Amino acid sequence: MTNPAPPRKSPDQPWRTEGAPEEPPKPPPGGRRLRGGWWRLALTALVVYLIANLVLSYLDEETEPTISYTEFSKQVDTGNVKKIYAKGNAIQGQLKKARDDPEGDGTYTKFKTERPTFADDGLWQDLTRHDVTVTAEPVVQHRSFLANLLISLAPMLLLVAVWIFIARRMRAGLGGAGGMLGRKAPPKPVELEPGEQRTTFADVAGIDEVEGELNDVVDFLKNPDAYRRMGAKMPRGVLLAGPPGTGKTLLARAVAGEAGVPFFSASASEFIEMIVGVGASRVRELFAEARKVAPSIIFIDEIDTIGRARGGGAGVGGHDEREQTLNQILTEMDGFSGSEGVIVIAATNRADVLDPALTRPGRFDRVVQVSPPDRGGREAILRIHTRGIPLADDVDLAQVARTTPGMTGAELANLANEAALLAVKRDQRQVTPADLSDALEKVQLGAERALVMPYEERRRTAYHESGHALLGMLQPGADPVRKITIVPRGRALGVTLSTPDADKYAYTEEYLRGRIIGALGGMAAEQVVYGVITTGSESDLEQVTRIARGMVSRWGMSERVGRLSALPGDAQQAYGLAAAPQTLDAIDEEMRRVVDECYEEARRALRDHRGQLDALAEALLERETLEEADAYRIAGIVRTTKDEP
Repeated sequence: MTNPAPPRKSPDQPWRTEGAPEEPPKPPPGGRRLRGGWWRLALTALVVYLIANLVLSYLDEETEPTISYTEFSKQVDTGNVKKIYAKGNAIQGQLKKARDDPEGDGTYTKFKTERPTFADDGLWQDLTRHDVTVTAEPVVQHRSFLANLLISLAPMLLLVAVWIFIARRMRAGLGGAGGMLGRKAPPKPVELEPGEQRTTFADVAGIDEVEGELNDVVDFLKNPDAYRRMGAKMPRGVLLAGPPGTGKTLLARAVAGEAGVPFFSASASEFIEMIVGVGASRVRELFAEARKVAPSIIFIDEIDTIGRARGGGAGVGGHDEREQTLNQILTEMDGFSGSEGVIVIAATNRADVLDPALTRPGRFDRVVQVSPPDRGGREAILRIHTRGIPLADDVDLAQVARTTPGMTGAELANLANEAALLAVKRDQRQVTPADLSDALEKVQLGAERALVMPYEERRRTAYHESGHALLGMLQPGADPVRKITIVPRGRALGVTLSTPDADKYAYTEEYLRGRIIGALGGMAAEQVVYGVITTGSESDLEQVTRIARGMVSRWGMSERVGRLSALPGDAQQAYGLAAAPQTLDAIDEEMRRVVDECYEEARRALRDHRGQLDALAEALLERETLEEADAYRIAGIVRTTKDEP
């Protein structure tokens, strides 16, 4: 089973780490600038507090009018005072009935006044005579100092909350790039979970030649002093190039696990943000973290995202975020010295589009091609991915590997998982050969569709697939037919599966013509039997066009075009731009000639073997699916085996 991906400590950290020691947290940089910000915030809070107190005082004065002492004495004499509260010479009171305010508009009930110090008017006797209540608490209750403080601080607290919210948002977007709020400290590497095993070369199979090249890196990380004494320097960067699913990421982790050094992993797209400068800053942080725990390995996946050749499609002023990030990577790799012990491993599916500055000596100066595994490699990969899957005694992984040419490690892992899922659905305790066979059909041919077709449609599909299969059996050197079915799978109404006995690395013109003839077999059978052509040959024609274009324009199999590579590999995108118009016309004519010759040969072969075509079609209508042995027996053709040594 493959180990899970290394963990991230924070969403703001664009890389994952494993095997690195945990460091104690450090105070964030830029602290002085933050303290200056707090002083400004405190000054703002003080101003808000004073303004709030002035406003509250003004409001209090408006709600409690001040009257003259003469007016107060008059109301006492008339018996209109209900109660009073005195503190020193200050008096607060409340009338029994409202009276007109002599110094303002409207009426008042509550009031305040000031008793002159020279007054000797027998106030207490007058109050007692008129039954005025002298209270121990103020008639008009004023808010306490704490209440006033809280009310006045409310705007300041709101200001603080808004300030913190904005600061966090800006740090999330600009933390790596820095800004007016200070630069955020990068999260520190973390250790693996307890009991979690690191990936080593024992978890890698099928790519022994690549493993041999990477052993040099492992040995350098384990014994750097031996290389220094000899004056040797290890390549600063290793570029893993190959199709998707071939195990490039797994290889990089295995190198780090085998050497026992920290491993930093990131996808190139994770460095890119809308804000220019964030990616470059994240690259600086990543390399800085790797240097702290050197020797270590930095792995950048899909580096072609930011490493494409510069000069086209640049942003305003000739620079955009992608180019700045790439420039920072180039600068960091140039800054390495042989004693740092930090090695950069990158992976890409498109090494041809990378900037030349990346692949020059001193940067990614070692390019390792990671290809799909051969038969022995596929068997070893299957054994790794079935270690945790109970297999029946009659399961032959070597036979499964023999029938899966061209499949990558990821596809083989998926095949083993699909077989285990089928076994669970069938309430089995072990995975059987039937489970693996059905899983292979699902992976290669697509899932079955519950489609009810009319009989005539099924009969035409049976002849279509029989045409493919019969021509594959008759054509010398063609790939053997493994299975024929008219059960709808994926987008197809029927499928004929043909795979070679041995892995092929070079193709002859005869073999490619045989591929074209076999692909045209379905269309030829429909025309021979029904005299019509249907839309069911769309995918066949796409395959035919791709092979014929390669034969004529790339592989020198046309006398008229000659031994030239007239079109690039991605001819579908660059068609019409890579050659002169006369050359393109010649390519089209030669492609048409090759395909027409193959189509005529396919029709002739099917007419000559019409009885075998009818037999295969009738057997398909009856049984829907024919295995390899049954198909050859019904067609009356002896199967010749050409296996690998």
